[in-house]
Amino acid sequence: MKIFSFFAGIGFLDLGFEMAGFDIAYVNEIEPSFLGGYQYSRSQMKLSQPEYGYDLCSAATLLEPEKAAKFRDLLIDAKKDGSPIGFIAGPPCPDFSVGGKNRGGGGEKGKLTETYVELICRYQPDFFLFENVKGLWSTAKHRLFYDRMRLRLEQNGYLITDSLINALEYGVPQSRERAVAIGFKADLIPMKSSQELGSQFSWDRNKFFSIEKIQSYPWSKTDPFGENLSLTCPTGIPVNLTVQHWFEKNDVNHYPNSRHCFTPRAGLVRFLSVLEGDDSKKSYKRLHRWRYSPTACYGNNEVHLHPYQARRISVAEALAIQSLPPEFELPADMSLTDMFKSVGNGVPFLAAKGLAMTINKFLSDNFSSNRSTTINPSYRFQTPHLKQQLFPLDLVR
Repeated sequence: MKIFSFFAGIGFLDLGFEMAGFDIAYVNEIEPSFLGGYQYSRSQMKLSQPEYGYDLCSAATLLEPEKAAKFRDLLIDAKKDGSPIGFIAGPPCPDFSVGGKNRGGGGEKGKLTETYVELICRYQPDFFLFENVKGLWSTAKHRLFYDRMRLRLEQNGYLITDSLINALEYGVPQSRERAVAIGFKADLIPMKSSQELGSQFSWDRNKFFSIEKIQSYPWSKTDPFGENLSLTCPTGIPVNLTVQHWFEKNDVNHYPNSRHCFTPRAGLVRFLSVLEGDDSKKSYKRLHRWRYSPTACYGNNEVHLHPYQARRISVAEALAIQSLPPEFELPADMSLTDMFKSVGNGVPFLAAKGLAMTINKFLSDNFSSNRSTTINPSYRFQTPHLKQQLFPLDLVR
């Protein structure tokens, strides 16, 4: 099953789908540095290049006549063997984020969500995945925007199910809530309505924990900070959800990106004053080695400090917190700002893989070969702007 990826960043979402059995056929990204990181990481992991290549451009240009004709040809070719194809994307989210600009669908970044919806409606993939911040649902005006987008998709032939997930549920050592919508062409599956799809689609299939269970564990709160201070792991917690477990798992001290870290010109005294595990402030949050990380959003002035060293975390450690496999690395000539921003923007790998496995299983159980594979030729723009196993989980210690 071929995947067309938009707003791909450095490819966490794509990698999750690939490891769940999908074929990444086309990759779209507008930032040259991010796309360079994407290509480099694939080469280091010895993954094949996308069949239809990398497209360095704004996704909105795929709705313009010149590029639309070429893109349509790719889709026609991809559909030749009758296998379903999917679109996946997590459009930029600052305009919906609670801590962002709050401009919603009318903001410069917010418009890109509508662009993605337009791409789906016009080119009619067999299924799609859309990911964005919790604020898209939790803020009233953003929720109205989302509901309009969902209605447009349903009017263009899709049945949709959506859910609020947390990366922790999939074994990621990070509390990261995200709104996720998954849609299927109505003639692809036997369900008759979005409500029926919602009752049949198993969102919990590839989750390892419930949030209620995670919250019931006796997590460490705060401890005195000391450089390289020893601290015994408490009993009764799932060790695989802790920062320290993932630092050890990925051998972050010997990782290619282990030396990629911002060095403070001032503020070392401040670094020394923050307790291990004190993440109560907007910035300068110190991680606790025996607890999971707060949301990784390193490109938005949020500084995460190492649990027991007087410094910010490294790129290698940030990748571990995003649950990337140790083979994933970024090029040394990528700027530190772009490294941290792209890592923070990415969908946590294990969450991406879990969602992809759930979609794969659903399609294998429900796919109908008696469906249309044509692109919608009469669609008109409605807006003026344009394979490996999951990491085994340790037992609760």
